[in-house]
Amino acid sequence: MRGLGQSKGQSKGTRNMLGGIRITTRCMTSTTLGTRTLGTLKPCSALSSYYIQSGCGRHDLNRCSSRYSGGRSLSARANASGASSIIGGSGSGSSTAHIRRLLDEGLSTCEGITKEYLDHMRRVEPHVGSFMPASEDDSDTTWEEKCLEEARRMDERISQLSPEERARAFPLAGVPLAVKDNICTAGVATTAGSRILKNYVPSGDATVVKKLKEKGCIVVGKTLCDEFGMGSTTESSASHRTADNTEKKKPASTRNPWDTLLVPGGSSGGSAAAVSARQCAIALGTDTGGSVRQPASFCGVVGLKPTYGRISRFGLVAYASSLDCPGALGPTVEDCAIMLDALAGVDPMDASSASSPLPPAEGYHAAAVKTVQDMMDEGQGQEGLLKGMRIGVVAQTMADDGRLDSRVADVMASALDHLRSLGADVQMVDVPMFDLGLPAYYITAVSEASSNLSRYDGLRYGNRAAGSGSQTDLSLMEAISENRGELLGDEPLRRILMGTYTLSEGYGEALYKKAQVVRKKVQNEMLETLKSFDIILTPTAPTPAYRAEEALLDPLQMYLGDVMTVNVNLAGFPAISVPAGLVDDNGNRKKLPVGIQFIGAPFEEAKLLRVAHIFERTLDLPLVPEIAMP
Repeated sequence: MRGLGQSKGQSKGTRNMLGGIRITTRCMTSTTLGTRTLGTLKPCSALSSYYIQSGCGRHDLNRCSSRYSGGRSLSARANASGASSIIGGSGSGSSTAHIRRLLDEGLSTCEGITKEYLDHMRRVEPHVGSFMPASEDDSDTTWEEKCLEEARRMDERISQLSPEERARAFPLAGVPLAVKDNICTAGVATTAGSRILKNYVPSGDATVVKKLKEKGCIVVGKTLCDEFGMGSTTESSASHRTADNTEKKKPASTRNPWDTLLVPGGSSGGSAAAVSARQCAIALGTDTGGSVRQPASFCGVVGLKPTYGRISRFGLVAYASSLDCPGALGPTVEDCAIMLDALAGVDPMDASSASSPLPPAEGYHAAAVKTVQDMMDEGQGQEGLLKGMRIGVVAQTMADDGRLDSRVADVMASALDHLRSLGADVQMVDVPMFDLGLPAYYITAVSEASSNLSRYDGLRYGNRAAGSGSQTDLSLMEAISENRGELLGDEPLRRILMGTYTLSEGYGEALYKKAQVVRKKVQNEMLETLKSFDIILTPTAPTPAYRAEEALLDPLQMYLGDVMTVNVNLAGFPAISVPAGLVDDNGNRKKLPVGIQFIGAPFEEAKLLRVAHIFERTLDLPLVPEIAMP
């Protein structure tokens, strides 16, 4: 496979995967995107929020800054020539909706959109490290060329369709998609961040990838994750602990686009960072105990974990099967609603996918986003958008016990005031079982992990340790021990050992079975709470993003950081993290995003998305990190 900008016959050299782009070191150059001269119309950049033309209808600059643009308006910077450059979605902020408008109005093509995202990705990737390094193969085509070829094929498919036909058949045409590395992609290495799966190339796509590609998405790369999804910082991936990174062309792990000294969260930190840095329009992650929502909070994007069974798990590399759930990450709630429309539904390949209740007939986007727009068009004032909506704030998450960072507490207080100003009835609610969810979760998760990861023995499945090609002199247990000890990282080994202990004779009854009793009690208590309230509200995480390597020194503190999110997975309920404020980065002049978590009743994603969308749209936050600016 040739590197980007590398002709046949050139030396391959050291290569990296920049969102799937394999490039030589000399090709890492910055590019300027989306420049516009005020008052005229130039070829529209795929990444620009507006084009400027006097009296150009809904794309007029003044009209783009509508009453709905506050929550997601992107910062613009005027350059010396008077031009304005904006990276991201439209004034309303949705990247997918903006791309659809560009195609509908003939202002760009799928190929043009893909190229601009890949160019921007190349500029940002050395600083953030969102994507997996490349693997060597004999192909003479770069990943970038493959992406552009896929985009050209999509252009051909939609060229004869009207905008209405295109919206029905390919609602995500040309939308650049990043996929977490524990989700299978046909013909592309899927390692789950582990050396034991370094050479694993799936023969087919996971159902979630297949559905999004069928709707028109262009996969632009695989994103880093903690090994097998086990972690909250995206620092335990094995992909950067290899010779591929010896020259330090990328960070030692994925970093937060708001401050590259900080973690992006995890285990879907690569996906969250890629969306935040505008390296892709939307991304897929997985959520076992908050692995979509916590990095969404740290990186200032929206992260949706649907009801367990609403989206197929087929094609996910299993960690804890009763907790794992694919999730959506995007710049806005609208992006996540559009993704859910494509992803929701029963899958015959996944026995745990739910056949009922069915998704809303009009779709989640129409039920959540269009309904709110209709209310505003009919003259509904902002103060009445959530009138009659009952929101319960879990009192245990707001307790003054030292767990909640004071900066997060301040953001929560402001968010509650904002919800009240929208007409919601906001009350504190006592959920006594809430704090018991964390130990029950970890006993359940490590027990299932111990079982799921038993297949990786290096004999029947997975790679073998170096120098162990001939293991005839070793016993079966010695060979397995050597392979697993050499090729699995510290965190998977730690959780396998804990899970084996909790399932061992004499302890299964005392630990695992009791954890399942607590799990049922947590679920029942949350169901009872949701009979009195439409939505349950908590902080997404007890702290903003913290410095890299801190959690590696104290794994227990990392586990405690999941206290706000794990109950949702135990109960199987839907939840969404939405940015709610920016706080000071201690000892730094930079700002950090903080998210809040809306929790709904099972299969009530439409209501959840509607409340989150109203909150987001009526909150004025500049949510594009400086690193994403041109």
